[in-house]
Amino acid sequence: MGRIGTIINRKSKQDAKKAKIYTKLARLITVAAREGGGDIEYNANLKNAIDKAKLQNMPNDNIDRAIKKGTGELGSDEYEEFIYEGYGPNGVAVIVEVLTDNRNRTAGEVRHAFDKNGGNLGSPGCVSFMFDRKGQIIIEKNEDIDEETLMMEALEAGAEDFVSEEDAFEIITTIEEFSNVKDGLEKEGYKFVDANIAYLPQTLTALENEDDVEKMNKLIDMLEDNDDVQEVHSNWEING
Repeated sequence: MGRIGTIINRKSKQDAKKAKIYTKLARLITVAAREGGGDIEYNANLKNAIDKAKLQNMPNDNIDRAIKKGTGELGSDEYEEFIYEGYGPNGVAVIVEVLTDNRNRTAGEVRHAFDKNGGNLGSPGCVSFMFDRKGQIIIEKNEDIDEETLMMEALEAGAEDFVSEEDAFEIITTIEEFSNVKDGLEKEGYKFVDANIAYLPQTLTALENEDDVEKMNKLIDMLEDNDDVQEVHSNWEING
């Protein structure tokens, strides 16, 4: 299937969990507004969070309410950002980004997910050196998109790399150029499957054992089902 096909597949699975996704996105928007203010012109993190919400068709009322929580107009939710790192079956590297109002609860739940599915939670820094922090934009292939045109527009907007996969185009940027590239491609009319600041693995680890594959799928599902978990990244190479 490949890494990008896997992302597309997981995004479609998540469509069935809209309420849970909206809860997570609301937290992301609230924290961005709390840390940088409610004006997207001066708060790039808030703009990116709102763009993510709009990709998921989150209602404007939900977005506005989350912003007002962040700026204190509707009370205040105190969420903290944390990164957990660990290993899945057969040493697959996993990074879990969370926003939580109870660090002890979240740590226990994340640890339980790893322990139950053949993995273990590690110490800070144990796997993050195997990933690069980059902007990632994914555009699904269709007959209306000319690959060469898209590639030139992406690179001219400031993209670092352009990859053509079986089902989609992957555009990689530095963190600094992410918003410029995303905005530039949006103005050209491109629709995104995903646009995010992500941890991209430098190398991939395959799982040959079916039991390990099942455990890895369950590990990711358990983590993604947790309201405190924002993103799950791994260097798992899925075959087939």
